[in-house]
Amino acid sequence: MCGINGIFAYRDTAAPVSRAELKRSREQMAARGPDGDTEWFSQDGRVGFGHRRLSIIDLSPTGAQPMQSADGALTIVFNGEIYNYWALREGLLAKGYSFRGTSDTEVLLTLYADKGEAMLGDLRGMFTIAIWDEPRRRLFLARDPYGIKPLYYADDGGALRFASQVKALLAGGAISREPEPAGQVGFYLWGSVPEPWTTFRAIRALPAGAFTFVDAQGMQAPRRHHSLAAELRQAEAAAVALPAEEASEQIRAALLDSVRHHLVADVPVGAFLSAGIDSGALVGLMRDAGQSDIQTITLAFAEFEGRADNEAPLAAKVAELYGARHTTRVVTEQEFQADLPLILEAMDQPTVDGINTWFVSKAAHEAGLKVAISGLGGDELFGGYPSFRDIPSWVAKLAAPSRIPFAGAALRHAVSLGAPLIGAHPKAAGMLELGGRVPGAYLLRRGVFMPWELREVLDRDTVREGLQRLRPLEAVEAELAGGPKSAFGQVATLEAALYMRNQLLRDSDWASMAHSLEVRVPLVDPELLRRVAPHVLTRAGARGKTDLALAPTQPLPDAVVRRAKTGFSTPIATWLERNHPTARPGRYPTPWARRWAREVAGLAA
Repeated sequence: MCGINGIFAYRDTAAPVSRAELKRSREQMAARGPDGDTEWFSQDGRVGFGHRRLSIIDLSPTGAQPMQSADGALTIVFNGEIYNYWALREGLLAKGYSFRGTSDTEVLLTLYADKGEAMLGDLRGMFTIAIWDEPRRRLFLARDPYGIKPLYYADDGGALRFASQVKALLAGGAISREPEPAGQVGFYLWGSVPEPWTTFRAIRALPAGAFTFVDAQGMQAPRRHHSLAAELRQAEAAAVALPAEEASEQIRAALLDSVRHHLVADVPVGAFLSAGIDSGALVGLMRDAGQSDIQTITLAFAEFEGRADNEAPLAAKVAELYGARHTTRVVTEQEFQADLPLILEAMDQPTVDGINTWFVSKAAHEAGLKVAISGLGGDELFGGYPSFRDIPSWVAKLAAPSRIPFAGAALRHAVSLGAPLIGAHPKAAGMLELGGRVPGAYLLRRGVFMPWELREVLDRDTVREGLQRLRPLEAVEAELAGGPKSAFGQVATLEAALYMRNQLLRDSDWASMAHSLEVRVPLVDPELLRRVAPHVLTRAGARGKTDLALAPTQPLPDAVVRRAKTGFSTPIATWLERNHPTARPGRYPTPWARRWAREVAGLAA
C-alpha cells in the first residue's frame, strides 16, 4: 500500500519531466507511505515515477518501488495488495521465470511481461498499477474492479500526469485549478464527486475496472476489464435454487475464503469492530481462518452513553466472544474540533462522509496497526440498505402516473413552493417526476440536494453547465447497461457502482491513508461476488444478513443479529451546530448530509 505518481511527456513538444514537480507531487502523499520515498526516471528524461511506501508485504528492500524487471524493459509503481500473488508466483515459476524477492509487486511485473493487460483477469485484490513498457514506448495504467484504490490523471495534450490523489497532482504545480462544474454539481447531488469527474476540469479518475495505454499519440480511451453489472447479470442467469442449508454452507465457504485471502501480510492485521453484523462476522471468520491474535478497535462517544447507538458495549462482547484484544477509543468534541482542519486537508475531494473512518483509523494507528479489516460492503452484497425495499416499491407504484406528460414537473413545482410552509422535505416534490423509473428513484433515495435545489448552493451558470456535462440520470442508467433484470439485482448494482465506489470506498482510502493505515474490505471482492451473488439473487435478499451472521463457526449472538440498524454514527451534527453557525438548518428541516455538504464546501474554501 502506498502513494504513486508519475509523468509521461509523450509528445516531443512537451518539456522533459520536471524532477522538482514529481517530488512535490509525491511528497503531498507522504502519509500514504512513511516507510520509503523513491523515484525513477527514464534515460531520455521523458518518463518519471514516484513512490511513497507503506511496507505490508516483503518488508525488505527487494519490495521497494519503483521496481524494474531484470532486463530493464519494464518499470512499475503499484498501490494496493494482490491477495493471490503467491499462487500466481508459483505459476510463473513453473513457466521458468525467476524472482529476486517475495513481493506481490514483482509478481505483477513478471505477470505483465508474460501476459500483458490480460493479466488483469488473474488478479484478486485492490490495485492501481502503472507500468512503463520501454520496448513499446507506452505507459500502462489499470485499476481494480470495484475501484477500491484511486487513480487520477491529467492530460494536457503533450504530457500525462497521474497520482493516487487529486491534491498530489495539484501539488506538482503544473495543472490548472479551474473548477469542473460537473464535479461541483455531482457533489451536491450525491454527497460525493461521481467518477470519472473531479472538482477540477483538468483532472479525471481512471474508471474502476478499467485500463488504458498512453503512447506517442496520447491516452487511449479507457477500456473495461471488469463490469459489476455484467457480473451480477451472469450470477442472475446462473442462479439455481438450493436448499437453504446447502446455500448457506456455500456462502460460508466463500466468505471464509475471502477473509483468508485478505489476511495475507507480513505485518499484523487488525479489525474495525462495530456492534453490527458485518464487522462482527468478519472478526469471527478471522478466527476461523487461523488468526490467533486479533486486535480490534471500536469508537465510542460520551454523548451516546446509555443510548441505542452506543456501539461500544456490544462490540466489546463480540470481541470477547472471539478472543480479540480490544480497544475502545473515546472521541470527544474537543478532539473533533481540533482535528477538523486536518480532516479537511486530508479530504482529497469533498464528501459528506468519512469522519468516522478518520477517527477509527487514527485509533488503529495509535494502537500500532498498519492494516485493518473493515466490514464495508456487506449491505451492498446482502441487501442491507432500505433502498432495496424502497426503490422497487416506488417504481411499482409510480411507473404509470409518472408517464403523464408534464404532471410530475407541475406537481414538483407546486410542492416545492409549499414545502417550507408545511415542513416537508424537498425530495417529496420529485416523487411523481422521478420515482417511476429506477434511475430517478435512486437519485431520490441517495441524493443529497435535488437538481431543482442546486441554485441555492451554486450559481446559475455552474448548475446549467454542470447538469449538462454530468447528466445524472443518464449516468445512473449507464451503470445498469447489460446488468441484472431483477429489482434486487439492479439496486445491488447501483449501490456498489455508485454509493459504495464514489463515497464509501473513496472515504475509506483518504481517511485511513491519512493515518498510514491500510484498510482491507473482504466483502468487496469479485471472487466473493461470483460465488455468493447467485444465492442472494435467487432469494432476492430475503435472508438479509442471516447467512453472514451465521458464517463464523461460533455465530454472532442474537443481540447483534436483532439489533436495529443505526449505522456507524457520530454526534458530529450536534457538535457542528454548536460551533459553526453555517451548519444550522435553513428554511426547512435539513438532514445532516445537506448541512454537512454546505459546511464542507464553506470550510474547505
